[in-house]
Order: sequence, then structure tokens, then C-alpha cells
Amino acid sequence: MKPSKATFKTAVKTAVVATAIIGLAACAEDPNRNAKRGAGIGAVTGAVLGNQVSHARGAPIVGAIVGAIAGGAVGNYMDKQRKEVEQQMAPEIQRGDLSTTTLSDGSLKVAIASDVSFDLGSATLRPDAMDAYGRIAAILKTYDKTVIHVIGHTDTSGTSDFNQGLSERRAAAVGTFLASQGVPGTRLREEGRGERELIVRTADNVKEARNRRVDIVIKPVVEGNEQSAWAPPPYLGS
Repeated sequence: MKPSKATFKTAVKTAVVATAIIGLAACAEDPNRNAKRGAGIGAVTGAVLGNQVSHARGAPIVGAIVGAIAGGAVGNYMDKQRKEVEQQMAPEIQRGDLSTTTLSDGSLKVAIASDVSFDLGSATLRPDAMDAYGRIAAILKTYDKTVIHVIGHTDTSGTSDFNQGLSERRAAAVGTFLASQGVPGTRLREEGRGERELIVRTADNVKEARNRRVDIVIKPVVEGNEQSAWAPPPYLGS
């Protein structure tokens, strides 16, 4: 559902007023005024564009005021984030419970095995998984110029309808926990894809552990193309 014209006008007015305030503040003798003004305008732009994006599954998504990354700096920003994830999550990576992948659009995918996070058939986050998700949340708060897509997947055991619902509930459980650790809800999108995106192709009713997973896709908010950060990631099977 698209936002109303009134909502859009309000957002634009907010952006104009905020930009004017930023401009006036920059007139003071401040050696960093250009950098501060750019950051402020980027934040307002991100908020306005975020409000134009379509709704996520189950709940409306409002753009986070996180600013934007200049195009030339995106690669370094995301590489640093990936290295920090790999450093902080080294035990999980060594056990094969977590993996990281840089996608073709520069986004970072952190894939976490559902068996680590949930009991079979359950969408209740296991207590022993909360430490791992807490470490991920701390990194997400540090690298705040991103939109975080939490996507649940299942194997083919059970009906497709049950699996779809289970994947949605698992994504919601992870998203809720990340928010409880201080990740702004305006940066989070939750989605379930059921059994549609298998890593290992199987017949129906096969309990393949590698297909049961939660993917966290971290998309950078790129200056001049802010809206794309809120678009759902493509097929994540590989």
C-alpha cells in the first residue's frame, strides 16, 4: 500500500525544514560544517525515501534515519563489517553454524543454521543462541548505514503452508531479538520464504538440515540510490 499524498507531503516538508536548519547551523564557524551538513542531509533523504518504499510482509516499514554511504566508500564499509562479523563469530564459523557471503550487489549475507537457533518445528529462539545474535546485534548497531533483511527458510518436511508460516515466525523471532538488543526497528525487515529457496535440492518431506536456516542480509544505504536498500534481496539459495 502506497503512502498517502498527505504523508508524502509531510515527509517532504520535514526534509525541507530539517535541511534549512542544518544549513543555518553550518553558517557558524565550524571547521567541520560541510561534513556535518552532508551527514544531516543524507539522514533526512534516507528518511524521506524510506517512507516511499513498499510495505514488508505483515507490517509497514518506515525508512530509518541512517544517512547514506557515498558510492565509492561502500565496498570498504561493507568489507570492514564482514571482517568484524567473521572475527566476532569465529566459533560459530569454525563449527559450520554460520557463514558469510558478499552478494553481487555488495550486500553482506550472514547465514545461520536454524538448528542452532531453534528446536525442530519451533519458532522460539533457543537461549544458547542469544549470545550469538547479541554479538551480531552489536555489529549491526555500529554499522548503522544499512537496512537489515531477516529471512527465514525451511526444509521440505511438512506441508508448504506450515513451512511458510514457520519461516515467517522464525524471521520475526530473530528480528524481535535484534530489536531488543538495540537495533532500530526501522532498519529491520522480516520475511519468510518457506521451502522455496533450498540450498540442497531434495524431494518433498525430507529433513535436510542445511535448508533450515535464517539469513540476515545487510544492505548498504547508498547515496543516490537509497531506496534500493529496502528492496527484498533476490534468491538466496547459494
